[in-house]
Formats: sequence, C-alpha cells, structure tokens
Amino acid sequence: MYTVAALLYPDALATSVTLPMEIFAAAAQTARSQDRRAPGVIYQLAAEQAGPVTLTNGLTLHGQLSQWHLPALDLLILPAIWRTPQPTIRACAPWMDTLRSIAASGTRICSVGTASSLLAEAGLLDGRPATTHWNYFERFARRYPRVALKTRHLITQSDNIYCVGSVNSIADLCVHLVEDWFGSRIARAVEHQFSPEIRQPFQAAAWQDAPRGRHHDETVLLAQQWLRDRMPGPLSLQDMAPALGVSPRTLHRRFRQATGMSPQAYLNALRMNAARDLLRRSNLSIAEIAWQLGLQDASYFSQRFRRSNGVTPGQYREAVRGKLFDPPEQSQTAPGRSGLRQSASPEARPRP
Repeated sequence: MYTVAALLYPDALATSVTLPMEIFAAAAQTARSQDRRAPGVIYQLAAEQAGPVTLTNGLTLHGQLSQWHLPALDLLILPAIWRTPQPTIRACAPWMDTLRSIAASGTRICSVGTASSLLAEAGLLDGRPATTHWNYFERFARRYPRVALKTRHLITQSDNIYCVGSVNSIADLCVHLVEDWFGSRIARAVEHQFSPEIRQPFQAAAWQDAPRGRHHDETVLLAQQWLRDRMPGPLSLQDMAPALGVSPRTLHRRFRQATGMSPQAYLNALRMNAARDLLRRSNLSIAEIAWQLGLQDASYFSQRFRRSNGVTPGQYREAVRGKLFDPPEQSQTAPGRSGLRQSASPEARPRP
C-alpha cells in the first residue's frame, strides 16, 4: 500500500490536490483489475487541524488528519498557492521543522507552482535545482539566492525533492511515479486516460541532479551509458560485460541489484521510452522507428510495444496526436503543404 498526503491551506489550488488523487486512484484500480495482489494507494488530506478547510475559490475540502501528526508517507504534495505565497508561508512557518524532518526521512516531497517557496523557506532547496510558477521567477530568485532556479524546466528533481512549475506538470510527475510504483503498462493506461496529447515524458521535462540513476555503482552506470550509446545500432549484450572488464554473471547481478532490472529489461525500457517519443514527435513510419531503435523486425517491435503500453504503436500515435487540427477559416499554410497544427498545450496557458 502506498500512502500519499496533500497539505491543505486556504490559498491552495484545488486542482493540484484533486488531479494527483484521481491519477493515483485510477492507477491503483487499473493495477488491481489486472492483479488482485497489486498495491493500493491511500490518499489523505492534511490540514493544520483535522476538519473542513474552505479554499479561496469557495470549495470546502475535508482534512482527515493534522499536518502535525502525519503517518509514514511515500509522497507528500504541497499544492499550488493562489497569487502571492507570502500569507501561506507565514501560516506554515511553525511547521517548517516538521517539513524538514519529513524530508530527512526520505519521503518524496513535491511542490506545485509557488509552493516551492515552502521548501525554500525550510532550507530544503539550498544548493539544489528547483522551479516555480513562471510569474514568480524573479521574486523567487531574489528571495532565495541559494536555490539553483531552473526557469527552462517544468519539473526538477534532487534526490527525494521534486518541484513542478504548474498544475498541468503535476500530471507528468504523477505518471512517472505511477510507472515507478505499478510499472510501465499501468502508467501508459493512466496516461492515455488523462489527456495523452498534452503529456510529455518525465525524463524530457525534468531537470535531475543524477539523471543517470540513483545508485552509485560506477560499473552499472557505465553499463547504462553503454546501452544508451549503442541502442540505435546493432547491439549484442554479450559484448557489454567484456567491454566493462567484468564477467557477464557479475554484471547481471550488480545491474539488477542497482537498478532493480536486468540489462535486457533496461534496454527494453530505453527502447520503449524512445519509441513513444518518436511516435509523438516524428512522422517516421513504424518500420523506420523500429530500425532507429536497433530492431530490424517491425512486427516484433509492434508486439513488444503493445505488451509494454497496452496499445499498438499506431493506436498510441493516433491518441497522442488527437489534438492536431487546422481550422479552415484560419489556415494560412501554403498550397500543397500539410495544414496540421497542434493546439496550444495547457502548459502555454499559465496557472499559479
């Protein structure tokens, strides 16, 4: 069972509370529909005192527990703050020691929009990458000069501390966590359910302190890089261990111990991530994509893609491009050229 809590304060944006709740609930339900032994997700709301909290927009949410007595968590969400974060910062000042203790325990903490100010006030972002809502960049940089503000990234990660720049970006992070908790197939099913046309992979959107992995086995890090570098061409896993100066048995044992998967499974995950990106962003044929991934057989690639994602490559491409359109009365494309345009992503319509 995974346990998630979202902090409630009057200036919280409700969507940054309810959207993660719905994504995690969908993931748990989908996982248990396929395997009754799959873990569930407990999602609770925490307030200064247990009881109803009326938000600035007039919506009342019920805090099931006090923020002072949180249980052991897998994830704590600090929702986006409407307009200036200063009143919320002042109200949460006595709680900063508790927030630091939660972070020190290893619990994943995610701030949405200007709620990154709460992490900065607690000193949890000093020397770390962070982002915040675009309208608060300058003020955030002045107030927290020790924070490595990343204005070109919608998501940042430093160890167990995550920041997302907007309400929309929390969905990208939630899909990433769903994949971590339930696997790629469940993550893709949830992704398709929650507006697949606007999602982008966590790895593409995020700034990470350690993008190559969280472990510290240098040989395995070299093996991961070896696989990434050679993925587009013919690749033989039998050549990897000798190239790294270890036996195949030792490499497989250390690789699984460090990453939780075998080198072959890691390579398959790399290929599927790259395939989704190419299907989303390119006009390459299925056969051309298979070739770019080092797979000569398009039929085999399609089978693996469906096994990993629950849909065929063609169905995935159709779903993620479902928002392409060209209003006839506004088309200004030259004759003979494609008039497809992509609707403005919600990321281009800022929210606090």
